[in-house]
Amino acid sequence: MMKNKIIEILQYTLKKGTGEEFHHIMKNISVPLHVNNGIDVVSYGNSLHDSDCYYLIRSFENEKKMYDDLEAFYSSEEWKNGPREPIINRIENSMKSVMQVGENVVEELKRKDI
Repeated sequence: MMKNKIIEILQYTLKKGTGEEFHHIMKNISVPLHVNNGIDVVSYGNSLHDSDCYYLIRSFENEKKMYDDLEAFYSSEEWKNGPREPIINRIENSMKSVMQVGENVVEELKRKDI
């Protein structure tokens, strides 16, 4: 029996010319912090159509776990005193979508180069 997961897709329009810096912060600070806090980062990176557009896909066991994990993550001192300001300062707009998918979809979305 296939298990379902919740995925959250975040899309960011970054301030012009900040895509490379944003990715550096995500790759070296934010994503490792997510992983250290038990959050499954499925995929992230600059959009193929514009390097100042960015996406982050995270997966969770269920909606309650998503809300609990994100609340704990965003209220942590590691986040607040770490990558929070450099990330927020580079985002012009953001959009979030949350959906339920099969576990196999999460595996297919995982990038091998992160």
